[in-house]
Amino acid sequence: MWAIIKKEVKTYFLSPIGYVFIGAFLLMSSFFFYMYTYQMGSVEFSGLFYYTSELLTFTIALLTMGAFAERKNGTETLLLTSSRSITSIVVGKLLAAVIVIVITEVFSLMYYAILCIFAGGITGISETITTFIGFILLTMSYISFGLFISSLTENQIIAGVATIVLLTVSWFLPNLSESLYILSPISLFQKFPEGIIGIKESMILIMQTIMFTLFTVIILQRRKNLK
Repeated sequence: MWAIIKKEVKTYFLSPIGYVFIGAFLLMSSFFFYMYTYQMGSVEFSGLFYYTSELLTFTIALLTMGAFAERKNGTETLLLTSSRSITSIVVGKLLAAVIVIVITEVFSLMYYAILCIFAGGITGISETITTFIGFILLTMSYISFGLFISSLTENQIIAGVATIVLLTVSWFLPNLSESLYILSPISLFQKFPEGIIGIKESMILIMQTIMFTLFTVIILQRRKNLK
């Protein structure tokens, strides 16, 4: 699996995808940073990061839309001829995308450094740590969903648009019914910027990741068996 992870990470950075994702995320984060810090006068990094987490809904598709949807990029050959299991391929792609997110988080620490300067010292360290943990869990849920959508279609544009639309719809599910709260990853993330690691929320995000990963494996295994 490590070989798959290395290959996928290299693919992100040997093509524009990784750079476009990191650049787009940091560009939009800079806008929120200006509005949240300069306009509102806040020095809470966790609050800022809550707003930037919403950007994942629109940017995560950049990392996942071509994972399985674009058959011409060699993915189909990998799936049909590789001695590695479908599960290792899917999990490898998931972890490679998470690594790109972690790299993006490291770059985002520059905002925390600036906020500490404004605050006159290190501030909100516990909330920052819990926010980062929650952000990783949220990211894993989003990526697994994006990979699942990518496995359903042969067109990466359709995969990307469908991922964005469905993740956006999930924002509003709790407004329809409180019972739909568990289907809204961004709602499950809300406690983390408050410095709280919600056990229930964490478990649900992990279960979402496992569920969509399993769905993706099943679909790809079926595709492989039909060839």
